[in-house]
Amino acid sequence: MKIIKYFFEYIVVSTFFFIFKIVGYRNASNLGEIIGKIFGPFFRSNSRIQNNLKNSNIGNSKNDRKKIINSMWGNYGRIFAEYPYIEKFKNDSLEKYIKINGAEVLEDIKKNNKQVVFISGHFNNFELMAMEIEKHGINVAAIYRPLNNIFLNKTMEKIRTNYICKKQIKKGRSGTREMLELFRDGSSIALMIDQRVSEGISVNFFNRKCLTTTIPAQLIKKYNCGIVPVYIERKNNINFEISFSKIIEFEKNHNIENITLELNLILESMILKNIDQWIWSHNRWK
Repeated sequence: MKIIKYFFEYIVVSTFFFIFKIVGYRNASNLGEIIGKIFGPFFRSNSRIQNNLKNSNIGNSKNDRKKIINSMWGNYGRIFAEYPYIEKFKNDSLEKYIKINGAEVLEDIKKNNKQVVFISGHFNNFELMAMEIEKHGINVAAIYRPLNNIFLNKTMEKIRTNYICKKQIKKGRSGTREMLELFRDGSSIALMIDQRVSEGISVNFFNRKCLTTTIPAQLIKKYNCGIVPVYIERKNNINFEISFSKIIEFEKNHNIENITLELNLILESMILKNIDQWIWSHNRWK
């Protein structure tokens, strides 16, 4: 039954992608916002998102949080509608919609062959992070989580490999081994640190314990590399501002837990810049 369900989902998504391509980038993104607001709540529980916001002390009332959730679903829908345009972002056809802050950080990394770990979360069109890093000539590999839908996953893997970042690492044990091999060969790593993981350590995130990936902290301890936080902000609905922070170097006396907690605090500060531009639907504190 799952195969039939997955195939039906694939047909629906493919149909939407076809429509999005026809109507143009601006109209597609605007249409995606409408779709996200209408259909988003059918896929993820709004009550869970309400609890996530409430328990994170965000929003003064249920109505405040409803507004945040509605805007979040609209942003989610825009991300969905923008996937058919990743190729155009890659080949600079849509370059005017992206502003880069901290380009000098990328130039320094490239010029001096530095190895770093780029960290971010699921903000706006998060796929643009690895794409821009690679476009700036940096040797980078991106960690991603394969979709459960085998049909859609093939489409997404093709988009990611062809237009986002050539080196794609599947999340998991085998992916961890591949990541270490690539890092030893001189590649930097880009990953999202905001997803729930089955293997990690429990540290605070919005003052509540949750399992958090230790991959960045382990790379720091083993290879003494730096961290570059990356924030992607949506401006005026269809524009993006990608900010690359200065390289953060941790002292040797920092342990895995200290580093992981510090990175969660950085992530929190990015989320609070635009609360509705982060995907709150994940069961992050399970």
